[in-house]
Formats: sequence, C-alpha cells, structure tokens
Amino acid sequence: MQNGGAYGDGTAESGVVVETGAAGATRKHGQFAFSSGRLVTRVRIVLLSASGKTNQQVARQLGLANATVGKWRRRFLERDVTGLHDELRPGRPRPISDERVAQLVRQTLDTKPKDGTHWSIRRMARQTRLSKSTVHCIWQAFGLQPHRQRHFKFSTDPFFVEKVRDIVGLYLNPPENAVVLCVEEKSQIQALERTQPMLPMGLGYGEGVTHDYRRHGTTTLFAALDTAKGTVMTQCRRRHRHQEYLDFLREIEKNVPPELDVHVIVDNYATHKHPRVKRWVAAHSRFHVHFTPTYASWLNQVEIWFNRITQRAIRRGTFRSVKELVAKIEQFVHADNAAARPFAWTATADSIFTKVQRLCERISGTAH
Repeated sequence: MQNGGAYGDGTAESGVVVETGAAGATRKHGQFAFSSGRLVTRVRIVLLSASGKTNQQVARQLGLANATVGKWRRRFLERDVTGLHDELRPGRPRPISDERVAQLVRQTLDTKPKDGTHWSIRRMARQTRLSKSTVHCIWQAFGLQPHRQRHFKFSTDPFFVEKVRDIVGLYLNPPENAVVLCVEEKSQIQALERTQPMLPMGLGYGEGVTHDYRRHGTTTLFAALDTAKGTVMTQCRRRHRHQEYLDFLREIEKNVPPELDVHVIVDNYATHKHPRVKRWVAAHSRFHVHFTPTYASWLNQVEIWFNRITQRAIRRGTFRSVKELVAKIEQFVHADNAAARPFAWTATADSIFTKVQRLCERISGTAH
C-alpha cells in the first residue's frame, strides 16, 4: 500500500494503492471474518480508500468521522491486514469463538426456521444453544434484523433513464413561458364514520377512536400541483374514468393563461393513455404530457401532497356522507393554497441513479 500524503488527521485527500495480494486478503477478511462488526467497517474503509476515494468521501459514505478513516488507513499502511484487528486487552477472554460467531451469522443469513418466515432471538438461541443476550449482541454488532422487512420495487421500464432525466429536468430547470403540473388521481377515498363518538385528547392520553366504522361511499380526488407555486387545482368526482380525466384536463385548460404552455406529469394508468385522451392532447398543442417510468410514481410531486392531505384531513376524520368528505377536502385545499409553498426538489437524475445502483449492489448476491 502506498501513501500519497498524511493519514494521521484523517483529512488528507491522498491516493491509496493496495497491491493485489493485500487487496485480496482484505476482501477475504471482509467476506469471512465475523469476529467483529467493527472489523468489517475497517475492511470497508481500506477497500474504499483503495478505489481512490478521499478520507472525506469514505467518511461520508460510511457515516464515520474523518479521523477514524485516517486512523485505520494509517494502521493498514503500517501493519497490513493485521493492523485492522483490535489489540489484545486485559480481562477475561471472550467465551465464544470466531467460528461460532461466523456460524451464527451464516445461519441467520442463509436459513429460515422450518415453521416460520424468519428467526427470532429466542428461536435462534434454542437452535444454536447460545444465550438470548449473546444472540442479541452478535446480531446488533453485524446489523442483523430478521424481524424487519423493507419494501422495494424495481422499474421495468426500458426508458427508465430517459424518463427520469426528462421529469427531473422539468423540476430543476423548468421551461420558460410554461407551467409544470403534476397531475394524479387519488381514487376510492372512503367516507368512513366511526361507530361511536371520538374521545378527545386529554392530559396523559391521546385521542380515542373505535376500530370499526360505517362506510358511506367513496369519491375520487383529481389534483394538479403547480411545481413553481405549490398551489393545487382539485376536483372530486364519483367515478374514475377517462371521461372524468378529460373533464379535469379541460378545467386545467380554463385556469392556465392561454399564453403559457402546459407540461403535465402523469403516471402510466390506462386512463391517461385512452385514445380519446390522446386525441384531445394532440388537438391542444400547448399541452405536453410526460409519463413517469413504470412503478415510479414517486417521481410525481403530487404524491407528496396526497400524503399530506391524507395525514392532515382524511385519515383521522369521521364523515357521515360523501358530501361531508368532499367539503372537508375542499376546506383543506382552500387553506393549503392560501399558504402554499413549492416543494424544494433537490435530487438530480444522477443522484437517483446512484441510489438505484447502491440497491443493486446490495442485492447482487441474493439471486434476485
């Protein structure tokens, strides 16, 4: 390993070159040495440094201090792979061998209980004949959380890159003499009435509601968010078809000054691609439609606004009729538009692709 600058303070932006043998040994430790979660982090520091990253870049990626990165780069320089291990300390030796720790980690990652979907601390303790506290400590050291599950969905759109760049470009560099509208429908909003009156919040206890409710029908909320102003144009309709969507587009046309072009961002719902809708858009040359990639409606800013109205006005409400629900929605929209502020979109297309790449790298060994 060669050093192009100082390592001690962890701030030097020096190049690091790891020779083939050392790099191979380091990667081997990163894959198979389970003696400590800290050791894995140190190996990652060395490998990232060997790829040409600076101390600051490595620290930012791993969530460490610059001084910590500099310390372990210097230790590796001075002592090679052995420098990444903790020095011997006084006290009682650890009763569990590295092999048993490695076996527990592999069993957690590669197996499942016969009568369940994931391991619990007690089940794993019975299986490995270790104490519950030992299993907990090892899982915590390696960041293993079998009880947790994260949701994801990869876009299968062949034009994912082009569509992301197109829509993000509208957010970060909107065209002149034009308005950018994020359009979407929130369908099947239920008018739910709790079976008993709600209990108000008091000192020491929260608001109380019954778990069951009466249904009084549904409504569909059409919304168009102006990305430059943060205001929202809405319509509540009984049904959700291309006819209602066309009516909403006509309402947009009436409310947007005629000298402005209209860039509409929508998802791939069949209503948006109906032949009658396509003919209408073709007949109105100032309308430009931009479709989000498949399974990527999160690119549409109006989804953020839908979450806000759901949390603040709908989810915890109780409504005796659809008319009462619609009135509550209109009341929220009026108040929200009066104090509207645009969402600050900061993600670039490249930063989105980087996140997708990181996810792909994390699951590359899962045979997905």
